[in-house]
Amino acid sequence: MKNSIQKFGKFLSSMVMPNIGALIAFGFLAALFIDTGWLPNKQLSTLVGPMLTYLIPVLIASTGGYLVAGERGRVIGAIAVVGAILSDLNITMLMGAMIMGPLAGWVIKQFDNRVEEHIPAGFEMLVHNFSIGILGMLLAILGYYVIGPFMTAILTVLTAGVDFLVSHSLLPLVSIFIEPAKVLFLNNAINHGIFNPIGVSQAAEAGRSIMYMLETNPGPGLGVLLAYCLFCKDKTTRQSAPGAVVIHLLGGIHEIYFPYILMNPIIILAPIAGNFCAILFYTMTGVGLSGPASPGSIIAYMAMAPRDSVLTVFIGVVLAAAVSFVLSSVILKATSGNAQNLSEAQAKMQDMKAQAKGEAPAAIESAPINAGDVHKIVFSCDAGMGSSAMGATKFHNRIKAERPELIVTNSSVDNVPADADIVVCQRVLAERARRSAPQAQIITIGNFLADPNLDTLYQTLTAAPAAKAAAPEITDEPAAQDQGLVIQAEDIQLGLPSVDKETAIRAAGALLAKRGYVDADYADAMVEREKLVTTYMGMGVAIPHGTSEKKSTVKKSGVVMLQYPDGVDFGDEKAYLIFGIAGVGDAHLDLLAHVCEVLEDEEALEMMKKTPDIKFVLTHLQ
Repeated sequence: MKNSIQKFGKFLSSMVMPNIGALIAFGFLAALFIDTGWLPNKQLSTLVGPMLTYLIPVLIASTGGYLVAGERGRVIGAIAVVGAILSDLNITMLMGAMIMGPLAGWVIKQFDNRVEEHIPAGFEMLVHNFSIGILGMLLAILGYYVIGPFMTAILTVLTAGVDFLVSHSLLPLVSIFIEPAKVLFLNNAINHGIFNPIGVSQAAEAGRSIMYMLETNPGPGLGVLLAYCLFCKDKTTRQSAPGAVVIHLLGGIHEIYFPYILMNPIIILAPIAGNFCAILFYTMTGVGLSGPASPGSIIAYMAMAPRDSVLTVFIGVVLAAAVSFVLSSVILKATSGNAQNLSEAQAKMQDMKAQAKGEAPAAIESAPINAGDVHKIVFSCDAGMGSSAMGATKFHNRIKAERPELIVTNSSVDNVPADADIVVCQRVLAERARRSAPQAQIITIGNFLADPNLDTLYQTLTAAPAAKAAAPEITDEPAAQDQGLVIQAEDIQLGLPSVDKETAIRAAGALLAKRGYVDADYADAMVEREKLVTTYMGMGVAIPHGTSEKKSTVKKSGVVMLQYPDGVDFGDEKAYLIFGIAGVGDAHLDLLAHVCEVLEDEEALEMMKKTPDIKFVLTHLQ
């Protein structure tokens, strides 16, 4: 049930989050120009109503349609939601948009699947345009007479429930559910499915809503992090907390504090109490925000505060932080000996986050492993060129002392050797791995270098004694003629300014081309490969490379390294060292093995991420 709610929340978030800017624009217009705003303006205040009534629902519905059926889904979703909007202009049809958009996308997708092979040549455009027009019209009528009134009734009931809680001073009790839901990644279902639609409706009438304040207040999490800064006995955890404070408070990334709660779950009582006190205070003072505070940073939170409530809103944040801090400090002092390791808590959070995204978190996706029956482990990625090779090298080095007889190799996910007993691959490649190696047990991971599922595999394979044999070398596909690849000073660029992921990947591709390893269009293949599954390896290292289909554009094996001291965002992680890879045969794998050796030396790895000394880098890679 939890996984279903997480997936539902993730889908709602995918519809709403791309359009948060429109909600914020509405919030600013209301905060500035309505009668009670900072700069009352009768003409400009007329923008508020149409934006809320028409623009935002259409944007959300079109996004929902796009998520289901691409561009055709976007168009029909926008058409369909108009009926729901016009069914009751006194209600902001956000919830109706979340229904009509995906429904319209599903309808057009089903239609396309059924007629795709039956359209006469030359009639494609006619059928495609008329199908969207006719089906969109029918869905708009359905929205006007059925979906719109139904969602209006639901929103009316929910709003009445909120009014009851507010009038009886019971609204603070929702903090008992909100804070645990955040840590369990269930907050999207609650926030985007309930709080924001009610908040928009209330803000349309009163210019503000307390619903925007329930989940986004940065105070409860701030109190937890400050307590760790001052009272945590573990030095590593204590030193990490100040950075988390900045990211949480100014960046609004609340999930940065989730591992600190997972380390010592009883601390969840602190943010619950902090948020309870803040909501109670806000209820008593009758304040609210003009629009959603997204992300939930102190900057966004205060920016959405109406002119007459700025100080009150700020006091509520401070109150939440103070209560959470005091209670967290007491709990830390009383239970510090029972706290988990921060890295373990972060790994646990990553698994929970994978579940929220609908990815399989299980380490082993088949029958339990019999360690004595395992002879060959294959690490697989899309092309078998880099990610899997580094993962195999690192795992081989880790396990060879206890199980020297094991063969640890790598391959592309579509060409797994028939004698593989275990296949290790990233979650999104699991189905391809099953088709390629039906005889093997599949283990899914988040990244190849540092993943709790790899720890589980290691423990399983070394828990029982196995027959010792001579340790074979790590194997791979037959080597090509270009051996002895060594990285040169010209292959390295240090001290680069931080950029976005695609720019960094293209920069690596451009350097590979400049050095004569690949054709100029190889960078396009590197970007396409990244869209399939991330080449982030963990530990601040990424190894982008092209797709297997583009190996023909590789002139000779080569590896380049780009250093970004401030990091490049690869999803939820930052890469500081980016190794661009072009491989004809196996020559580049020896160099990747050297990289794996550097990864074993944390001090050297950290130095490589920051050093301006190219000699230091060459020494560790050659």
